[in-house]
Amino acid sequence: EACWSQESQISAAKAAARGHGAAAPQAQPAPARCPTPSPPAFGFLFDIDGVLVRGSQVIPAARDAFRALSDGDGQLRVPVVFLTNAGNCLRKAKAEELSHALGLQVSPEQVILSHSPLRLFSEFHHKCVLVAGQGPVEENARNLGFKHVVTIEALRKAFPLLDMVDQSRRPKELPPPTTDFPTIEGVILFGEPVRWETSLQLIIDVLLSNGNPGAELEDIPYPHLPVLACNMDLLWMAEAKMPRFGHGTFLLCLENIYKKVTGRELKYEALIGKPSTVTYRYAEYLIKQQAEKQGWKAPIRRLYAIGDNPMSDIYGANLYNSYLKSAQQNQVEAAVKRSPVAASAQTEDQPEQREDCNISMESCESILVCTGVYRHNAEAPGNPEECVTETVFHGHRDFCFDPSLVEASYVVQDVHDAVQLAFKKENWS
Repeated sequence: EACWSQESQISAAKAAARGHGAAAPQAQPAPARCPTPSPPAFGFLFDIDGVLVRGSQVIPAARDAFRALSDGDGQLRVPVVFLTNAGNCLRKAKAEELSHALGLQVSPEQVILSHSPLRLFSEFHHKCVLVAGQGPVEENARNLGFKHVVTIEALRKAFPLLDMVDQSRRPKELPPPTTDFPTIEGVILFGEPVRWETSLQLIIDVLLSNGNPGAELEDIPYPHLPVLACNMDLLWMAEAKMPRFGHGTFLLCLENIYKKVTGRELKYEALIGKPSTVTYRYAEYLIKQQAEKQGWKAPIRRLYAIGDNPMSDIYGANLYNSYLKSAQQNQVEAAVKRSPVAASAQTEDQPEQREDCNISMESCESILVCTGVYRHNAEAPGNPEECVTETVFHGHRDFCFDPSLVEASYVVQDVHDAVQLAFKKENWS
């Protein structure tokens, strides 16, 4: 027996009103009503490449997963954020791409690209910054709030003698000196560029010259200009059988060249994208915002982060889970210091104390799928709680290798199994 949708009930009510006073129709058995599901107290963070798609190909389990997540009208029943380290496109374009792939409407507000949290770094928005990557990097930078943006290509045109690896691009005649180029005050690395040798050379030039790459090299400044990097993935999964180089590989090259030339470590003002905690905090904010917009009254307490890369997706989710547990402990300790008697006593005003502590998100559980970087040709273990042990650390230099952080809470075959697992844990169908 089909359950009535809200629209069906409204239509039936209007028909009844129009027929008031007419002969009563023959009695029909009342349709079975679906129990109203309780508002969700959990949300999902989905990686994209290797979980929902591989290159341009949709993974079949992805559509099954989103059919389970949607109601009869194609509306999501649970708050969802797509959390990807990709960054070579506009947020709107990625939302449209996902809408087409998954067969439902995805809004830009549900998408976090690797660079999305840069809008929080307002102290750099009025500085002149060099941006590197591919795709609409200048437009992305301006959309994030940066007012004075210089691209690698603009820098190369202003100083053509700097880019010398490709002999076909070397100037045929000595160009006049550039005199009115602005001093660069910071570097933002959005993602892997197309011509690595050009970007590596010009970024190093900017750092060694303190933002004036046309000047003669004197003392090497240190600390160097601020560098903000998005997306630390060493590898990522596309249609090829083996993983492809990611932006983390480019960063590895940049760090080693800088250290070899200067004898010092390249320092980052910020590392953004998975597994950085700031990215997951931003995702939590969007999940809560989405739940509020939908009118779901239950507070969101738990997150399920689904990914295919132990070194970014799983490491990041586990790192954020550790952050949440630490924050909860700190809040409890702060409450005890404020009112030790009230905190220890089992009194009726305990919920108020909990509100005062501002304890919100409880956990972020990691679910590893086998359709991407991790064991993409292997079967999932029979026990979804089986640990995953990584022997080679593919994470970024500035993230310490803690083996426990790359062990997923659960391992399943694909994203549909991951969604069903979360539903079972939440007792929510």
